[in-house]
Amino acid sequence: MQTIKRDLVVIGGGPAGLSAAIAARDNGCKDVLLIERDRILGGILNQCIHDGFGLHRFGEALSGPEYAQRYIDRFHSLGIEAMLGTIVLGLGANRSLQVSSRGGFMQIDAGAVVLAMGCRERTAGAISLPGTRPAGIYTAGAAQNLINLQNIMVGERAVILGSGDIGLIMARRLTLEGAKVEAVFEVLPYASGLPRNIQQCLNDYGIPLYLGTSVIEVHGKERLTGVTVAEIDPLRRPVPGTERLVPCDTLLLSVGLIPENELSRSASVIMEDRTSGAAVDDTFMTSIPGVFSCGNVLHVHDLVDWVSEEAALAGACAAAYVQGEARAAEPRIAISPGPGVRYVLPQTVSGRRDFTLSLRVTEPAREQAVWVRAGKRKVARKKLMRLHPAEMIRVNIKAEKLQDARELEVSVE
Repeated sequence: MQTIKRDLVVIGGGPAGLSAAIAARDNGCKDVLLIERDRILGGILNQCIHDGFGLHRFGEALSGPEYAQRYIDRFHSLGIEAMLGTIVLGLGANRSLQVSSRGGFMQIDAGAVVLAMGCRERTAGAISLPGTRPAGIYTAGAAQNLINLQNIMVGERAVILGSGDIGLIMARRLTLEGAKVEAVFEVLPYASGLPRNIQQCLNDYGIPLYLGTSVIEVHGKERLTGVTVAEIDPLRRPVPGTERLVPCDTLLLSVGLIPENELSRSASVIMEDRTSGAAVDDTFMTSIPGVFSCGNVLHVHDLVDWVSEEAALAGACAAAYVQGEARAAEPRIAISPGPGVRYVLPQTVSGRRDFTLSLRVTEPAREQAVWVRAGKRKVARKKLMRLHPAEMIRVNIKAEKLQDARELEVSVE
């Protein structure tokens, strides 16, 4: 088996991987290799033909392919090497990668690695969807791929389970393609997608959203014929007497995303249960020196603009690591979520540089503030008119505010 060496290897050719690779090259790392299992670069953006991408990065409402192409063009203009149609089978704690492609197996010994593998959708099996498994049940992303990239219509009368953003966007897409979308059913007492998508994808098209409601049975043998839905109590049990049959030939599942961290675990990277991603510091370095993580494999983002920004910082820090900087052991300040906060990231910081805190709240609220405290001392406060679990909150923290801090707590009050 051939063995080669590279200064920096980026795994994943989606928005995070492209941004990280470009930033690494811009910051002086000349030997950058990007590995992507698909035949083309761009990742999930290639099938997202709706607009709304790039408002923060470019000040324009771009489609997914348009947003990706700007990074792809920049990537190629820098002459960065890419291995397409190639999958990484294993990653060791010594930053050694086992790689498979049509050309055979290869080992790559890397000076630094950036993990940017993205995430995948929860399936019917993942949520233990009750009932049979006839044709006509898709994850929302799979249906998006079939319609937008392969010109295959998935059905004529649809129900969507889960109000995640992909499901909301597909409700509109199916309607535009002539299908009848009966409703979106969400088990939570609030929508899990962005408010703008609720308005633009459901309200604007008269598609009803039922909260606290779920599919409790699937009907059909060869092809889906309908689903039974019911209201759900706080313990997520069907409320007797609320069941009703909704005829349909298509069921889309938009019930959450799972970061693809099999490689991270194979390298024994310390994981964070709240995000299902790696635990990282303010340089996005994981518990393994020289291994960095960014994008949706680190935590699921609401906007691709934040993915690109975060990955650019990770790529720049990885380049600095390769060039012998940022290797000295630094004291760490631990950051933990307090009341009202589901998770916070990064989990540790050095206290020597400014950084951006990313967090999500546990439930919707209005007229509240995010507080960052070191003991009883206020480090930062951000007042918000509206807080929603679907929207990632970012708080900029100045290093000068962290003097003598040993740990930080982030809360909503």
